[in-house]
Amino acid sequence: MTDLFLYVQHLHGIGHLRRAAAIARAAAAEGLETLLVSGGFPLPDLDLGGAELLQLPPLRTADESFSRLLGEDGDEIDAAFKEARRARLLEAFSARAPRILMTEMYPFGRRQLRFELDPLIAAAEASVPRPWIVASLRDVLVVQDNPEKTAWMRDTATAHYDRVIVHGDPELLPLEASFPYARDLEERLVYSGYVASGGSPGRAARNGEVLVSIGGGAFGETLARTALAARPLSRLAAAPWRLLLGHNLPETVYRELRAAAPEGVTVERARADFPALLAGCRLSISQAGYNTAVDLLQAGVPAVLVPFAGGGESEQGQRAEAFAKAGLAELVPEAELGPERLAQAVDAASPPRRHAIPLDGAAKTARLLRRLVEDGSP
Repeated sequence: MTDLFLYVQHLHGIGHLRRAAAIARAAAAEGLETLLVSGGFPLPDLDLGGAELLQLPPLRTADESFSRLLGEDGDEIDAAFKEARRARLLEAFSARAPRILMTEMYPFGRRQLRFELDPLIAAAEASVPRPWIVASLRDVLVVQDNPEKTAWMRDTATAHYDRVIVHGDPELLPLEASFPYARDLEERLVYSGYVASGGSPGRAARNGEVLVSIGGGAFGETLARTALAARPLSRLAAAPWRLLLGHNLPETVYRELRAAAPEGVTVERARADFPALLAGCRLSISQAGYNTAVDLLQAGVPAVLVPFAGGGESEQGQRAEAFAKAGLAELVPEAELGPERLAQAVDAASPPRRHAIPLDGAAKTARLLRRLVEDGSP
C-alpha cells in the first residue's frame, strides 16, 4: 500500500511539476512511500529523492488559451487518448491503494482534465478504506470570469476533499485574495508556507550580472527581446547580462536571440543551477511564476517582475503586485512592457526589504501528510 499518490499536470511551464516534485521528495524523506504521477511532458533533470515516478502519456496546451490539449505527436488529443490515459491512471490507483490521494491544483484548476480526475476522485471515495483526499494549491489562483466556475470549485472541494493545502503565506497573499469562497473551506484550509523547489542556494559571491529568466519559456519570448533592447537604455548597460531561455522556447527563436546578442550578453538555455546564479546576480528580471518568486525570496536580490498576463491569466500579476507592495520587487505590467519602461524599472530596482515569509512549505506539507497517515482513514 502506497502512502501518497500525488497527481500533477503541467501544461506549458514546469512550475507545477517542480513544486510537486519538491513535495514528493519531502514526503519520501518523511518516511512516506510516495508515487508522483505526472501527466505533462517529462523533465530530464527532475529530482524525486526517494519518491517514485509514474509518467502518463504526456499532453500539453496548444497555446495560452489552454482550450486545446496536444499529445506527444503534436495532434489534439481524442477520445481514444483520453480513455487510454484514464485507464492507466485508474489502474495505478487501484494497484497502489494509497492512504492519501493528493491532486495538484484540482479542483481549483485543471478542469480540462476532468475526464480522468473525476473518475479518480470517485475511485478514491469508493475505496475501502477510503484514502484522505487532499488538494495541493499554489498561493494564487486564476480569477474566474464565470462565477459559476468559482462556485463549482468550492462545491467540489467541500463535497469531496478533506484538506486544501495552500503553499503560501496568508500574511503576504491570503487565498481569499484570488478565491472569494476561501472561508467556506473552513477547517479544510491549511497554509504550508512557500515550497522552495530547488533547495537553498546558500551564500553566493556577487558576479555583477543582470540575470534575465523566462521560466519554462513557452510564453517568454517578448520579455527576452525587450530585455535585449532595454539594456543600452539602463544604468546597467555596461554590466554583463545573462538571458536564460526555457526549453519550451522554440529552437529557432533561441538561435535568433543568441545571434542578436551584443558583446557582454550571454544567451543560453535554462540551467539547473539557476538558484545559485540568482543568488549571485546583481539584478533579476523575470516573470512572476511561483518557483521564480520563491527563488527570489531566497536569493534576496533586487528584482524586476514582468508577470505573464496572456490568455486572461491573473495569477502572476496578483503575485507580482503583492511582491511590489511588500517592497520585494519592482513591477512592470505586461501591458506596459517596452524597452524604455523596462530600463526605468531596472534603474529603480533596489535590494528587497527583509521578510519572514516561510519557505519550508515542502517539509511542512510532508509533516501534515504524515499526520494524516498516522490518523488512519477519514
